[in-house]
Amino acid sequence: MSADHQQERLDANWIVGFVDGEGCFHISINKINKMTLGWQVLPEFRIVQDQHNEHILYKIQEYFGFGTVTVNRKDHHGIRKEFRVRGLKNLNQLLEFFREHPLKTTSKQQNFELFSIVIEKMNKREHLTQDGLDEIAEIVSKMNRHPRLKYLESSETIRQTPK
Repeated sequence: MSADHQQERLDANWIVGFVDGEGCFHISINKINKMTLGWQVLPEFRIVQDQHNEHILYKIQEYFGFGTVTVNRKDHHGIRKEFRVRGLKNLNQLLEFFREHPLKTTSKQQNFELFSIVIEKMNKREHLTQDGLDEIAEIVSKMNRHPRLKYLESSETIRQTPK
């Protein structure tokens, strides 16, 4: 059976394999002054593909029944599209899926586990407290390629400033 026909009938194992290679569990912490603590925690799940493969993103969206397919970026290489999931309700459903169908690659599974911890903290509204936000930032700093977080840099400056 050709690859095109196999992709027409997505199942949980196919999605797990595709996410192992192409998916990303990402959490940003953005400076937004109107937020209670001045920071917003924004978790999201993404799969990015060249525009010519966007039909796969729509199939994945159809499989889950949530998420959006949108332009990720346009540049001299062409247009890249992404399937993106935001919002705690949908992210909790996604967590349930990957708990039932674990990822196979160690690094992706580790990122998923850290992502899950943050989502659980957000479910408990811990991201709205200073201690919770600090804990989330520490967790996020261990995800993916250990991103540089403006939140951690600014909170270190605040902690080191003599009173």
